[in-house]
Amino acid sequence: MSSTEIAREALPQKLKRKIKQSLGPWGVFIEGFIRHPVMVGSIVPSSRFTIRRMLAPVDWDNCKLFVEYGPGIGTFCRPVLDRLGRDGTLIVIDTNPDFIEYLRRTITDSRFIAVLGSAADVEDIVRQHGHEKADYVLSGLPFSTLPDGVGPAIAAATHRVIRKGGAFLVYQFTPRARDFMARHFRRIDSGYEMVNVPPCCLFWGWKDEDEG
Repeated sequence: MSSTEIAREALPQKLKRKIKQSLGPWGVFIEGFIRHPVMVGSIVPSSRFTIRRMLAPVDWDNCKLFVEYGPGIGTFCRPVLDRLGRDGTLIVIDTNPDFIEYLRRTITDSRFIAVLGSAADVEDIVRQHGHEKADYVLSGLPFSTLPDGVGPAIAAATHRVIRKGGAFLVYQFTPRARDFMARHFRRIDSGYEMVNVPPCCLFWGWKDEDEG
């Protein structure tokens, strides 16, 4: 291959990098959606209205460990860190290395830990970072389109890892996520946020004090 041919082949890659850099975090998010649409779920990050409503029931004074599945480019990370106490920890888990690399590079808060891995392994991940239980777990993963068995495995592991009195916070574009939650969480509050693209269903599954 001649030097001219190599240059021609490299041009599209350079163009992609320039476009991605010019878009900033949106470029990272869009690329993540294109590569892993089943895992990302939407091409548009959650609105500030969804974020505010989703996090409203959290008892921040008693939150030491907050876990998020599928953080993307950190749409929820910064609002969580803004509310979290100085002795708290935010662990985010994602299977997309591009998102994890971006978050590690852009969020330098000492309370923040980004893990490349599966939400189904949340119990091991929490223990590896010195905790036994999580106070709250947030998820925007599209449960209904995950590979067979993955959604139920995540829901079961999440229920086990949450402390009594804690909650599983879920935002989805279809109400089917409630079915996955209802197998483990007896008490589920629900809402709907219209000011989001697309509008989304909101669920809060509470682990009551008398549960195992």
